[in-house]
Amino acid sequence: QVQLVESGGGLVQAGGSLRLSCAASGRTFERYSMGWFRQAPGKEREFVTRISRSGGIAYYAESVKDRFTISRDNAKNTVHLQMNSLKPEDTAVYYCAADGRDVGIYRSTTQYDYWGQGTQVTVSS
Repeated sequence: QVQLVESGGGLVQAGGSLRLSCAASGRTFERYSMGWFRQAPGKEREFVTRISRSGGIAYYAESVKDRFTISRDNAKNTVHLQMNSLKPEDTAVYYCAADGRDVGIYRSTTQYDYWGQGTQVTVSS
């Protein structure tokens, strides 16, 4: 069992930056790849990024590539999402999620076993 708690959301102007964090409980954090998803009002939850168990491999959605960076600290059971050059279309609730598989890109929400409660990110124009 893994419990995930996101933090770091907020209101930011377009072009600004935010850093989201996700803290995981338990002693098995390093056994999970971690992902970030987001859900805008009236839209389906969509894949943003994913990082492998060791942190050596990361995948990004095209819409955030070169603007967002995922990282993890297995010693602290945390995963971060650095978001730069934010756009109004990045406005959404952001969720972190855990998946027991390692290398590979898994974009579907059904492929993740555990979810956080989400944190709101609002980008004003």
